[in-house]
Amino acid sequence: MSKSDDSTLEQPSNGLFARVQPALALAARSPDQDLRLAALAARSRLSAFHLHRMFSAVAGETPKAYTLRLRLSRGAALLLTSDRSVLDIALDCGFKSHEAFTRAFARQFAMTPRAYRARGFSTGARAADAAAHASIVQQVAPCVRLYHVRTDGRPTRSEMAYDIVKKELDVQPVLVVRRRVKRSEIAAAIGGALPHIFQYAQQHGIALAGHPFTRYVEVGAGLLTIEPGMRIVDTRPAPPSVNAARTGDGEGSVIEDVLPAGPAATTVHAGAYETLPDAYAALETWMESQSLRASGPPWESYITDPSEHPDPKEWKTEVCWPIKD
Repeated sequence: MSKSDDSTLEQPSNGLFARVQPALALAARSPDQDLRLAALAARSRLSAFHLHRMFSAVAGETPKAYTLRLRLSRGAALLLTSDRSVLDIALDCGFKSHEAFTRAFARQFAMTPRAYRARGFSTGARAADAAAHASIVQQVAPCVRLYHVRTDGRPTRSEMAYDIVKKELDVQPVLVVRRRVKRSEIAAAIGGALPHIFQYAQQHGIALAGHPFTRYVEVGAGLLTIEPGMRIVDTRPAPPSVNAARTGDGEGSVIEDVLPAGPAATTVHAGAYETLPDAYAALETWMESQSLRASGPPWESYITDPSEHPDPKEWKTEVCWPIKD
């Protein structure tokens, strides 16, 4: 491959994504198997060499690291939501022995499977919450690095008509990472922060409760302050507030926060992430027509799993903008 070919791997494009999506989908549907590179390459009709390079460029990790992470995420969820033995869970996640699973699990989560199960959910979780957590882990783990993946890098205006709905939102505890970035760095920042939050939640036994999102705290001419995040379950007596307990205050630290309760203007965007500004423009136009003012920063929630839907036209993103009633 020439130098010019190599440069195309620096930023994932829709062409690269389409080439490796069959391998991503196979891995996402097979968290109980230790898939080999040859099997993934055959599914994508690529050589093992080219699949490894393209896959790593799109997913931000090697095929081996990707499939191992999915298997361990499944194992962690089963430890918290079932009473099956550690050995049964290990075998069900494609490990050949209790020892192999324990070693890999300890490297990923900094504790043994038994210690992880004994600690349980750190913020409390009812049976329904635990079941939802397991489902969300299965849905989010394969695509947590793919939200905001670039398509062809040439944004075009969306031709869709936006249906604006006014909703009354409940307060939602979340984990976020705050980043200050250039517009050209948004995709990379989200692709780096969401896996970090996902790993943090799993490692600390925090039950997940919904789709990942990104909140746009400040939008300037040159830089933006964004907060990629994950919805969580928190049944502790005092729910977290905007200034809730923090794991750290520096950029890149995981912070406990909330998406606020109250009225919000919402719409669903269908299409590539590059055309999301059209959804925000539609919301602003609607608010002006209704003489409504924003009461806080907006956020977008990623509804569709890109690893299962290769066509960007099928990607759905809900945009919410809190308003003063």
